[in-house]
Amino acid sequence: MSALDRTDPAGAVAAAAARCSNWGRWGDDDVKGTLNLVTDDHRRRAAGLVRRGAAFSLAQPFDMDGPQQGWRRRTNPVHTMLDTGVDAEFADQGLPHGIGGADDVVAMPLQCSTQWDGLGHIFDHGRAWNGRRASAVVTSDGDGVTGMETVAGDFTGRGVLLDVGRHLGTDPAGTGGELPDGFAITAEHLDATVAAQGPTSAVGPGDFLVVRTGQYGRTRRDGWGSYAGGPAPGLSFTTVDWLREHDVAAVATDTWGFEVRPNEFDDAFQPLHQVVIPHLGLFLGEMWALEELGADCAADGTYEFLLTAPPLPITGAVGSPINPIALK
Repeated sequence: MSALDRTDPAGAVAAAAARCSNWGRWGDDDVKGTLNLVTDDHRRRAAGLVRRGAAFSLAQPFDMDGPQQGWRRRTNPVHTMLDTGVDAEFADQGLPHGIGGADDVVAMPLQCSTQWDGLGHIFDHGRAWNGRRASAVVTSDGDGVTGMETVAGDFTGRGVLLDVGRHLGTDPAGTGGELPDGFAITAEHLDATVAAQGPTSAVGPGDFLVVRTGQYGRTRRDGWGSYAGGPAPGLSFTTVDWLREHDVAAVATDTWGFEVRPNEFDDAFQPLHQVVIPHLGLFLGEMWALEELGADCAADGTYEFLLTAPPLPITGAVGSPINPIALK
């Protein structure tokens, strides 16, 4: 495609949507979008990728020391104990024969840490995935059409790590490489990373693409700073065609917002979201912790793995916290 006109985000969004739309591809009633590309055979072959039995959690901690700063009322999780060991030892919990216990509760926005963006999360000019009216999809009762419960069993398959930070970034702290904030990852960068990593990083239909920029690792070294909503490396708007051509099932990154920030237009907010969620039906993973997995992939030269990352089946939710597990 031609170079971006920084002054015309609306035109770029409209053109990309027209080129890459998946509306109607899986029927007018579809609620799963690109997860339709993950077939039973795909999952069976992905299970065969487990050789060593090594497991990697790709989730950030869910605690009060998380990255959120209150934007749009997004806060960090609040964890409260309802019963404690002190209660069991010194109080009457109303239980017989000496048994005691502890219970707790968590209050949090569903997108405050490692999570999936669902298909009801972003709209384009009042239209949701598959061309539906946004008002007919998400109401005060939640997402009544594409809520996260509709895809609770679909996030298992072949994961592929493209460690762009390691292969194209710098390594000032000797921790594996990182891209600077504002670095726009283009299709050429993705292809160059595949070439550098070798055949196990080839990306095909139904794959879960995981992109490491190194930004999360930098926050663990230097502090959260403006990680939540601030400048970040990420995918360029121009990658929309690459994502559509490769037919990936979902994309996850180690950044707050998946796409490069500041965005590539003079006046825009998350324009790549505006195309890939409502028009491609693509699920986005954000704030994934990829340092341990990245180091292991670099060490053994294998960048593919079995990924299982199911959402909580919260009825009507437009996103969900997750604990993704990569198995090698």
